[in-house]
Amino acid sequence: MQATMAGSAAALKFTVRRCPAVLVAPAAPTPRELKRLSDIDDQDAMRLHIPLIHFYRRNDASLGGGGRDPAPVIRAAVAGALVHYYPFAGRLRELEGRKLAVDCTGEGVLFTEADAGVRLDQLGGTLLPPFPCLDELVFDVPGSSSVLGSPLLLFQVTRLACGGFVLAVRLHHAMADGHGVAQFLGAVAELARGAPAPTVPPVWRRELLEARDPPRPSFAHREYDEGGGAAITVPPDGMAYRYFFFGPRELAAMRTHLPPHLQKSATSFDVLAGCLWRCRTAALAPDAGEETRMICIVNARTRRQAGAVGGGVPRGYYGNAFAFPVAVSTAGELCASPVGHAVELVKEAKGEVGMEYIRSVADLMVLRGRPRITVAGTFLVSDVTKAGFGDLDFGWGKPAYGGTAEAVGRIPWVASFLIPFKNAEGEDGIAVQMCLPAPAMDRFAEDMGELLRPHAGEVAERRHPGVSPVTRMSAL
Repeated sequence: MQATMAGSAAALKFTVRRCPAVLVAPAAPTPRELKRLSDIDDQDAMRLHIPLIHFYRRNDASLGGGGRDPAPVIRAAVAGALVHYYPFAGRLRELEGRKLAVDCTGEGVLFTEADAGVRLDQLGGTLLPPFPCLDELVFDVPGSSSVLGSPLLLFQVTRLACGGFVLAVRLHHAMADGHGVAQFLGAVAELARGAPAPTVPPVWRRELLEARDPPRPSFAHREYDEGGGAAITVPPDGMAYRYFFFGPRELAAMRTHLPPHLQKSATSFDVLAGCLWRCRTAALAPDAGEETRMICIVNARTRRQAGAVGGGVPRGYYGNAFAFPVAVSTAGELCASPVGHAVELVKEAKGEVGMEYIRSVADLMVLRGRPRITVAGTFLVSDVTKAGFGDLDFGWGKPAYGGTAEAVGRIPWVASFLIPFKNAEGEDGIAVQMCLPAPAMDRFAEDMGELLRPHAGEVAERRHPGVSPVTRMSAL
C-alpha cells in the first residue's frame, strides 16, 4: 500500500525557457460592465492567487497527438472560453467600503509558452506535490500578482523533452473556488477538443450570496472566533512532511472503530477527517483544557436544507460557494474519547452547511468587516477528490496528475488536502500530506497505524498491510 516518489525528484533541478507572457483576450466582443462580487467572494482570505498544475503524457493516439503543439491549441481555447466567462478577462477594483467588483474590460488573461529540458518520468514515479521547480512551471510574471488591477488568470504551457507537457494555472481566488475554476477549465478543454460551446453555460448570479439587508447571521460561526488554541511555533526546518495513503481497505478498517450508527451514516470524508484530527491532536499533545478545532471546507452547491429560502446555488455558478464549518473540542476530551466522537463532531459541523449557512456567513462578513478564520489550534482539511481536475482532457487524454500545486496550503502545519491518488497496486484512494514537528510525526503515524488495524471482533475481508508514508518531504 505504499506509494513511492523517487527521493531525487523533489530535489530535481531543470531549466525552463519561457517566451514573453502575452495577454489573451476573448475571441469575440464581450460586454463592458462592472460586476460586484458576492460577500463570500469578498472575504479577505480570498484575496490571493492560487496555483493549479496538470501533467500530460505524450499521447500520439489522442486527438492532440501526432506532434501537435499544445500551446496554441490551449491558447485559442482560452480565448474562446473567455467569450462565455468574460469577467475573467477583466480586472478587480474596490468600491466603497473595500467592496470588490470586477471591471469587465476585456483586457484578457496572461499566457506563457515555455520549454523544459526534462522528461515527465524524471519528476518521479509518483506525481504528488510538492513539485520540483514549481516557480518555473507557474512563473510569477512581474506585476501580475496584485489583488487589484492584475490579470485574474495566468496560464503557462511548458513542453517537456518527452513530448508531454505541463499546464499550470494561477487563479485569483476571489473570482472562483476550486469547483468554479474546474468548470471554466472544463469549458476550455471542451473547446480545445473542438466543441462549439461549453456544455455547462456559466452563471454569474453573485447577488445570491450577498449579505441580506439588514444582515442577520443565524449561526455561531465559531470558525471566525478570535483566539483558539496555541499555534505551532517550531521553525520550518524542524517540521516533517509525510504522505499517507488511504484506500478502500484503510477506510474500511477505520470504520470498524466507530459505533454502528456512524459505520452506516458517516461519509469517507467524515471518517478520514475525524481520524486525522484526533491523531494529529494527540501527537501534538496540547494541554488537556486547550481548545482544538477541525475546519472542513464544504461546498454548498449540492447541499440543500429543509426550510432554506430561495433555493440552492444554480448549476453553472462559478463563484465561491463554500464555507468553513468548524468542529470544536478540548484536546483532553477529543483524545480521551473514542475516535467516533471526533467523527461525530465533524459530521455535525458539515451538516450545518446549506444555503442558509452560506447567507449567514455573508451577513457576518458585512457586520464584522470580513474577519479571517482562526488558525491557532486549528487543523483544516480540504477535499479536492471530486473537483474534477483529473478529468480535464484538452485533446491529449486525462492528466497523469491534475489539481492543487501545493499539498499543505500556504500555512503548511494548519491545512492538508485530500488528493485523489492511484497507488503502485493500481488501487484508487486518497493521499494526504501531513506537516508536523518531527517527533509528533512519529506519534501521529503510530496512532494512525492503530486505527488502520480492524477493531477487535471485526473480521477483515483480506489481510491489511497497514499505512505507510510515501516519503518525508523537505520544507516547501
